[in-house]
Amino acid sequence: MRLSTVILPTDRWHEGGRAKWRRAEELGFHTAYTYDHLSWRTFRDGPWFGAVPTLSAAAAVTERLRLGTLVTSPNFRHPVTLAKDLITLDDVSDGRITLGIGAGGNGFDATALGQEAWTPKERADRFGEFVALLDRLLTEDAVTERGTFYAADEARNVPGCVQRPRLPFAVAATGPRGMRLAARYGQAWVTTGDPKLYEEGAPEQSVAALRGQIDRLGKACAESGRDVAELGKILLTGFTPDRNRPLESVEAFVDFAGRHRELGFTEIVVHWPIPDSDFAADQAVFESIATEALSRLG
Repeated sequence: MRLSTVILPTDRWHEGGRAKWRRAEELGFHTAYTYDHLSWRTFRDGPWFGAVPTLSAAAAVTERLRLGTLVTSPNFRHPVTLAKDLITLDDVSDGRITLGIGAGGNGFDATALGQEAWTPKERADRFGEFVALLDRLLTEDAVTERGTFYAADEARNVPGCVQRPRLPFAVAATGPRGMRLAARYGQAWVTTGDPKLYEEGAPEQSVAALRGQIDRLGKACAESGRDVAELGKILLTGFTPDRNRPLESVEAFVDFAGRHRELGFTEIVVHWPIPDSDFAADQAVFESIATEALSRLG
């Protein structure tokens, strides 16, 4: 099992931002992700910086740490411009970028460009087209495509990704259409659990729901002629009924991680502590988890 973190882009680079990314590498995290939003939930009225420039800066001050988005969505991205940014990020980082990608939701990003929020069906339709075109853009030198939602006209992406045939996709999905996309295009699959259980569910119910998701992923892979074992299975924590309790102690995290490793998860992502927020945690305990927890799993 791998342990990763997500660093929200809330700090000015020279007032704490740079130090967090460097510290994430020192602590031995496998990957440090950031959210790709224009603003997000309770952080809307405070500092919030762009994901692509943040990851570029992080690549410049780290050497081994993998970096990525968790997640990018079509809400305000276009495959042609995103592909150019990703190829550049992959080059700057010398092949350390993972693209977490999802269909998006009804948050602030959904209407920030002046459009009406898409229906769930339209989000799913757009997501399918978005992922397929992005896959081509990152693996072919020149792409021309006319889709229902997205188009490319001899879009050039030379020299392509450092990682071949392209940088990995970690596809966030819980529904059948998203699962099929993960099975076809993903090198990993991402979930935050069942959102219906967050407020009033129990950890045992969450485990059962996650087991069901992994079963459905297996079926989607079988339909695509793919071995589900080929896909990494990533759990982004903080959105299950456990909330932030796994970060209360090393023992609490080891128990949480063990239960989810048994389900088949290969990577757990924890939020870097942010005081006075839903992601508040003791920094010393957090760092102990980073350096000690995986060895205790056996």
